[in-house]
Formats: sequence, structure tokens, C-alpha cells
Amino acid sequence: MKKIILFVSLTLVINAQVNFNEFFYDKSLRMDYYRLGNNEVEEFVFNKLLEEPYWGGSKTNLVDELNLGDFMVMVFDAETKSLIYSRGFSSLFREWQTTAEAKKYKKAYSESVVFPFPKNKVVVEIHGRDKQNNFYKLFGHEVNPDDYFIIQERKMKFDNFEVHNSGHYSVKYDIVLLPEGYTAEEMDKFKEACKKFTDALWKYQPFKENKDYINVWGVNAPSIDSGVDIPGDSVWKNTALNSKYYTFDSERYLMTDDFYAVKDLAANAPYDQIYILANSEKYGGGAIYNYYSITAVNNTFAEEVFIHELGHGLAGLADEYVDPYTYEDFYPLDVEPWEVNITTLVDFESKWKNLLEEETPIPTPDEASYDGKLGVFEGGGYVAKGVYRATRNSIMNSLSAKEFNQPSIDIIEKVIKFYSE
Repeated sequence: MKKIILFVSLTLVINAQVNFNEFFYDKSLRMDYYRLGNNEVEEFVFNKLLEEPYWGGSKTNLVDELNLGDFMVMVFDAETKSLIYSRGFSSLFREWQTTAEAKKYKKAYSESVVFPFPKNKVVVEIHGRDKQNNFYKLFGHEVNPDDYFIIQERKMKFDNFEVHNSGHYSVKYDIVLLPEGYTAEEMDKFKEACKKFTDALWKYQPFKENKDYINVWGVNAPSIDSGVDIPGDSVWKNTALNSKYYTFDSERYLMTDDFYAVKDLAANAPYDQIYILANSEKYGGGAIYNYYSITAVNNTFAEEVFIHELGHGLAGLADEYVDPYTYEDFYPLDVEPWEVNITTLVDFESKWKNLLEEETPIPTPDEASYDGKLGVFEGGGYVAKGVYRATRNSIMNSLSAKEFNQPSIDIIEKVIKFYSE
């Protein structure tokens, strides 16, 4: 009962936005912590606070209204107890908890949350979803902005450059592209990749329609070695972000668990979304909502993977394909997922039901006659039964689709506008 009451009260609070200049300076404060546990329990351990030079987020929409992500960072003014900032996000640790490995032993992951630098004392809380997908408090830490232990030095200080500029970063959705496995001699190659994949954005709806709301930045940050780690082939590289294939023992899952390095490097530019371009020919990539996205850029399907992973990272879209080998019970069938592009039919009214044609059957037969039509097709969220997707095919299901379905388009556009209006 306490969890439900807390969720309701927070829902009432977030209807009102706050005045940026009253509570914040035009820069960022980053809180690093560790999250550790197994498939059943988790614990948070505070690490450090860091000052960062840019606040790339909105100065108007400070309190989250999207309700996306497995977790929510909430910043409360210590004196008035009012909510002055919040953002949804997910994490690599959360995914790991659904693997078979998490049943065997505990593990720790580094995590960070970033928010505008407060003028007064604040309380920073991490909230997670309970079994009914309501948020409740997991961790809290009081922050004094005058604390002289807030770190001002920067470990990874590099120049940034504009790839696509639509205006000042405070009123645009900012994507920062980070190089992984590019040596100093290969930085021109990285800049070419930035241009290539930014141009790829404008081929896809709704990015092409919202081009003027988006900025794209790059960071000049070379690695010592060229390429990335491939543990299954005994290939190990000394790179800026320590990325590797075989995450969760899935060969194509290219990720890094060195999250502090990712945030250190991203701090060189204003950003709302972090995207890592990995200098590798091997097919692979990955993404987590408001965490980071990554793609290996030197293979035939790199453009499609780039767009697919951005769907995860920017809008928290679920995978719409079946893959029973990596995760276990990722989507409980008695709860409606928070991801907008899949449903368990527990609360289909909150999804795309209003977009369906009246004669469309629920569930919808997975037949060619429904190609290109909105429906309720069984199979998605990695499982064959009990989870449904909106179309027979989309880029979140298969790279051959080369387009998002309508529920995905709608939420991507909503996120971009939320950060830029």
C-alpha cells in the first residue's frame, strides 16, 4: 500500500514544471554509484559527485512526463521537499538480472545519474518499478552543492565538433556521438562515420520530419588501439570505453560496463542521448533507454542497426522479435509492459488500441494479408507467446523492415519534442 500511495502522490506532483533559474545553474552535477546484487536483490552504494560543464537537457521540461524506463531519478529540493527534476532510465544491471548468470552469483555495475547543478541542497533518489510497474524508492542521497569534495577535474577532456546543428542545445534534442576503438590516426575516419550515420537519421520517420529539433555532436577522443574486444576470439583492445562483444555471452551484443568512462567522455559536449560508434567490422550493437547506444559501424547492416538501437536508447522501445536464449522472464505476462510498442493485453487500452481499425481482430492473425497494417501480432519481447507487437514487421523486429511502426513513431516524436520545446 505504501508503494501505491507514493506513486500516486508523485504523479500529482509532476503535472507542474519548475523554474530552472530558481533552482539550478547552467551546468550539470553527476552522481556516481554502484548497483550490486543478483536476480532477486539489489543494493546501491554511493561513489562520488562530479561537476560537468554543460547542461544539455531542457530548461523547461525538467520533470519527467514520459513515464518510460525501469527507473526514475528524482531530485527534491531539501528545504521544500518539492520535486524539481526527474528522468526515466534503464540500466545494464537490470538486463543482467534477467539472465541465468544472475541466479548463480552477485555482481556489481557502475551507474550514474546527471541533473542540472542545484543552487541549494537537494535529495537525489532512485526509484524503480514494483511488480505492477509503479515506481517506489530504492535509494536516496543528500547532496550539498557547496561540498568541496565535488570533483571539478575531468579525466577525459577533448574537443567537441558539430555534426548537425539546428540551434542552441538548451532547446534542441542533442545526440553526442562517441568514438570507440579509433586511434589518433583514424579520427578523420570517425568524423566520416559521424556524418554518414547522422545522414542516415534523416531517411527514417520521424527523424526526417523533426530534423530541425535535433543537434548531433562528436567528440575527438582517440583510443590507443584500433577496434574493440571480442572475448570469444581472444581479441583484446586498449580502447577509450572498454567495449566488448559477447555481453551476457551473446556474440552480437556489443556493450561496455565501464559506464563512468562513457559519462566522462560524453561530458565534453551537451547531450540528451549518448551514442557510441565502434570501429569494428563485426556485426553487433546494443542500447538501453537513456543509458547509451552503441553500434559497430563497419559492416553491411550498420545503418539499420544504428537506427534500431536508437529506438531503444531514445524512446525505450522493446525488441519485437523472439529470442528465448539470452533472457529469462524479461516481461511478466500478468503485467502491462511500460514499453509502448509491445503489450501483454493486460492493459491494451493504454497502448495502440485506439489506432486499430474497428474490424481488426485481437489478437491478429500473423498472415500476409495484414502486411503494413496495425494489429496485435503474437511474438515479441523475446518470447513467442503472451507478448504482442503492433505490426508483422518493423525495424524493431527485423532490419529488413527499414521503418518504425506507428506506436514507435509517435513516442520517438514525443520524446524529441519533450526535450526541445
